[in-house]
Order: sequence, then C-alpha cells, then structure tokens
Amino acid sequence: MGKRRQKQEHRAHPEKREKRDKREKPAKRLKRHARGRRFVDYPRRGRSGPRRWLPSWRLVVCTVALGVGGLAGLFAWVYASVDIPDENAAAVQEANTYYWADGSQMVSLGKVNRNIVRLSDVPESVQNAVIAAENEGFYSDPGVSVKGIFRAVVSAVKGEETQGGSTITQQYVKNTYLSQEQTLTRKAKEFIISLKVDRTKSKKDILQGYLNTSWFGRGAYGIEAAAQAYYGIPAKKLDPGQGAALAALLKGAELYDPATSRGNHERAEDRWKWILDREVKAGLMSQEDREKYRTFPEPHKQSMSTSLAGQTGYLVDVANKYIKAHSTLTDQDLAHGGYRIHTTFDKKQVARLTASVDSVLAKDIDPKSRESDENVQVGAASVRHSDGAILALYGGPDATKQFINNADSSGVPVGSAFKPFVLAAALQHGAEAKDGGRTDVHSGDFYGNEGRLQSPAGTAVPDDSHPSLRQALANGGNATYVRLGKEVGLEAVKDTAVRSGLLKDSMAQLEETFSVGTSTPSAVRMAGAYGTFANHGLQNDPYSVTRLTKDGEAVGGFEERAKARRALAPEVADEVADALREVGAKALGENAARAVGAPVAAGRTGDQDRLKSAWFVGWAKDTSTAVTMFRMKPEDGRLLPMSDVGGDTEQRGNAFPAKIWADYMGADPIG
Repeated sequence: MGKRRQKQEHRAHPEKREKRDKREKPAKRLKRHARGRRFVDYPRRGRSGPRRWLPSWRLVVCTVALGVGGLAGLFAWVYASVDIPDENAAAVQEANTYYWADGSQMVSLGKVNRNIVRLSDVPESVQNAVIAAENEGFYSDPGVSVKGIFRAVVSAVKGEETQGGSTITQQYVKNTYLSQEQTLTRKAKEFIISLKVDRTKSKKDILQGYLNTSWFGRGAYGIEAAAQAYYGIPAKKLDPGQGAALAALLKGAELYDPATSRGNHERAEDRWKWILDREVKAGLMSQEDREKYRTFPEPHKQSMSTSLAGQTGYLVDVANKYIKAHSTLTDQDLAHGGYRIHTTFDKKQVARLTASVDSVLAKDIDPKSRESDENVQVGAASVRHSDGAILALYGGPDATKQFINNADSSGVPVGSAFKPFVLAAALQHGAEAKDGGRTDVHSGDFYGNEGRLQSPAGTAVPDDSHPSLRQALANGGNATYVRLGKEVGLEAVKDTAVRSGLLKDSMAQLEETFSVGTSTPSAVRMAGAYGTFANHGLQNDPYSVTRLTKDGEAVGGFEERAKARRALAPEVADEVADALREVGAKALGENAARAVGAPVAAGRTGDQDRLKSAWFVGWAKDTSTAVTMFRMKPEDGRLLPMSDVGGDTEQRGNAFPAKIWADYMGADPIG
C-alpha cells in the first residue's frame, strides 16, 4: 500500500517527484527510469488531455526517417528487379513501301504502316517542334516526370482514368517496351524503365525511337509514314511549319487531323500556332523564322494509299517477282517488312493506260447486251526500249477482285504478232535453198509460182496472191510465214524469239503452226522484245525495280543492271523495224499514226488468225507497248472464242487492242 500511495502522490504532486529526483544519485535514477521506459512513447506517458496524443518531435522525425528509408529500400529493390525488356515486335515492325519512278510514294503495305528513319533524316526544326510540344526539358530531364507520375497515382486512387503528362522518354518506353493500357502497374514499370533507358541510351537515340514509334493517325506510325500520309513527301523534306502541324497530332490524331472536320481544323491550327510560339519561347526558333510561318500548312485530304486496289496490286506483283528473281530474298523475307522499293513505274503513264483501256471497253464492249462480250479481259504493258524499264501496266480491272495479272502472265496465244521474230530469224540465218544449202533472205522477197523465195526482178514482183514477206506482216499471210518458218528452221525461230526477249517457258511446241503464234508470252515480254527491234538489235530484259533498301542500306545491287546484249545484227533489226512501220500505218491509219508524233512500228493479230486472242504490239519514240484482249472463263481459266466480240463478226475483236494502243500513245481515235 505504501508504494501505491507513493505513486499516487507523485502523480498528484509532480513537483515533489522532481525534488526527489534531484536528491537521488544518478545511477539510482537511471535504473529506476529504465524499468519504466517504453520503446515507443505513444500515447505519451506523463501527459494528459490532447498533449497525451500529440507525438513528440523525436517520434515524428523517427517515423518520417523510417518511412523514407523504407520507400527508398523498396524503390531500390524494385529498380534492381525490373530490367529493360525486349522491344515489342510491333514497335519495330515496318511496312514495305513502294515508290513511283519520280520518288513519290505509291503504296505502303504491311501490318504496320511504319518506315524507320535515322534522326539525321529528320530536320532539326521538326525535332524542335516535337520537343516544344511534348517535353520542353527533354535534353535536361532524367527521363521521367515526377509530377506526371503523381497525377497518375492520384487519378488511380480516385478511380478516375489515369492521366498522361509523360516525358518523351516515358512515351518512347511505353511505345517500345510496354503496352498502351492505362494502369498504375504499367505506369510504375514505365517510370523505372524510363530511368534506366535514360541512363543507357543517348537522348538522340531516345528521340529517334520516339519519332519512329509514335502514332500520327491516318494509319501512320512514325514520322516518315506521317510525312507521306499528310504531305506526300519524305520526312527529310518537311519544313518547320509542316513539322509543327505533325507535332500537333501527337496530342491525339483523332482530334487534330485538320482534314476530318471543322472542329479538328480549328484545334489543329490553334495548337500549331502554340507549338511555333513555344519554340520561340524555348529558344528553339528565332522570332524571325517564326514570322515565315503564319499560314497553316494544309495537309492532303486523304492519306497515301495502303491498298492493293486498282492497278496497284499488279504493279506490286511485278516488282516483287523481279526482286525475288534478282536477289536471295523470299516471300517470307518481304513479309517481315522494312523494305523500300523504288520502281520504274510512271504514275502518269499508268493512269493514262488505265484510262485508255477503260474508255475503249466502256465504248465498245457491252456484256449486258451481248453474250459474246462477257468475260472480256485486257492486259497491257509499256516498256522503255532503250533500257528495258517497265513504265506502265494494265493487269486487269482491280487487283483486289481479280489478281491474275494479265500484263505479266502467260497463257494467251500471241498470234500474228509473233511473225516479226520469224522474219528476223530468216534475215539473220537465211532459209533453206533448192540445193539443200542456205540462201540469204530479204523482207522484200516473196514466194513465187515455183514455191521458192525469190527477190523482185523484172515482171516477177509480189502481188496479192504472192505477197512479199513484209506485206504478209501487214495483210495476214499465215501460209507465207508457216512456210518461211519451216525453211528457216523452227529451232532458229525459237532461238531468235528468246534472244530478242521472250521467255523459253512461254514457247509452244515446235509444230507447223509455231511460226504464226501458238506461243504464249506475256504483254511485258512482248513489249520488251519488240523493243529489241527498235533498239537496233540490242536486247534489254524488262525491269521494274531501280533500288531496294532496308535500314538505309542497299540490298541486292539493283542499281547495277546488265548491259544490253546483242540479239540481232543491227541491219536485221532495222529491216524488221522498217517492215513493221507498214503494219503500223495500215493498222492505225495514216492520220492516227502521224498523230503519235513519231513513226509507228507495230505487229498485230489479223483476220486469218483463228486463235482466242487479239494483240497489238508497237513502238513510237522510246516506248514500246503491247496490248492483248481475250475472253476467259473465271471458273477454270479456259479461253473462249473472240468472234463477235464488240458485235463485229469481221474483226474478231482484233480492232480493240489497236484502239487502246492508239489512245494511250496519243494518236487520234480509231473508228
């Protein structure tokens, strides 16, 4: 009871306790205090009322220190345990981009419309616009924005949508290593990885990666695809105004594409102005340069094509075949993407050839009214005979609906358009003579009453019943060329045709009718082979790709092509060419031939042909063009008769390829 009473007195009279403590020896006092001390003095002993529940400053300091230390330890553990992951496959996946001969983009094909470029290929003004718009302190920050992360945490705690505000580094990390989901976990990983990326990569590498992985709308990933989609030019040609307009899209392309709505246009223009002004404020652009960009750079109304519709699919088909034939690349290699294919195709000539085919078909072919006009198909190709460049194709009405490429596939007999190769073989190799030897042949020779070739002399001159070899080109003369081919030798005829540019596997069996066109070369090869006559006997293989690159490096040596080969003696090629000019004048008419602006040399199928196709092949100036028309059942690919096509039983459809050719080459309309 004595001790209890003493404690109660001490609580009631603290001043007595203090006097007693002063009288006690220090050792005794420490021992007594140690018996009653707690590790954490909370609630506080010896305090009453609110003071009992107010922590001491020592407790506050210790608690904060422990909290900070714990967080630091946790951060260190997380930092050490989170590694920079591998890049997402989609983040580095690229499209294959095909370019017209003038360098403009034809089509971009692939799961992802992206073409990765080096930072050095992006103008500094465009880089500055992106930095001003997205992260002004990019070059000095540690790769993260603490404020942005704090906003995300607060939003997540409140159950609201996670907010942005990330640095360029964080956005690059999200695009390249993480998903696009807006969660607190993903945001935490983004923060850690961004710190590590900032330490391991240079700022320029990060900016390059960001520009190549960002979404700009219109199906475009990366600055290169965006430049093509909005302005039809490569990124390296963007000016500061255009660069600022593209930078505005990074805030949200669905709201800032100026071509989609008036509201979007207003938002885009306002942000464009803000970005340029911000560049000035940040010292990234001078006020003098800012004054040059006061008019908003309107982008194209539509993005560049990413479709194989129309003729595009046929052009891509020809380019891909050429790539695989002249390199080690396979279909699988091309499917991986990232290739830039520069072609020989002339955008204007492709459009003109398509328009010519469509015009003639619309005017003369009526499948709704005439059964004989059903399933009519056209194939055409135009080649520059001086080097073999394929300038234009017509492969069919639409590559997405009918992918059989009528311009570059075999299967359609060429008919009398093959006869010039028989004549060339005869001029080159001679023909069988009476005595079993060989005799020289000239295009003016004819088969006389004796059934042997002879040259005009005295009263023995060619006539309608005994036409010369050149006359038989223009007027049919199948029997003449069947006989000539036999006397020259069908193997020699075949060799001459192949040396001139036709493919061996398109050659027919060496039967009696071989010389009048049972072989089935493509329109591309026929145009190229006729170019050998135009080129004085020098043969160039048709080609469609001038340059192929990946990651900025040339692939396959496409820039170096084989030199022209001597296929025919110059005098032989020139004599055939001269004979073909008579064919062209007769087939087109003098006025139409003259309207082309150069002598027209042509071969065609004639009335004597009983094959299921019609052809017209000829050249003027430096362009050789082949046009074929045929009917084919879509179910089985079987050729149908050409008689009565267009309602004209006499022409057998032969007139229409010449009409297409003349319209395309700039001649006056025929018929």
